[in-house]
Amino acid sequence: MSTSEYQVTGMSCGHCEMSIREEVGQLIGVQRIEVSAATGTLVVTSSEPLSDAAVYGAVEEAGYSAVRVA
Repeated sequence: MSTSEYQVTGMSCGHCEMSIREEVGQLIGVQRIEVSAATGTLVVTSSEPLSDAAVYGAVEEAGYSAVRVA
């Protein structure tokens, strides 16, 4: 089990959260996604470590940008 936390810029509402959840949820191995527009955070739990590039790509596909914080 692996957990990574990212700071996402540009989120402002529940729709933003849903868009990111949908895109990141398509990555292989993702088991849990916590995303908050209020705090600008994204926490991804996966069965195997995910590459930051894969998460960045999914977040960008949703229309936002992210940087890893933990």
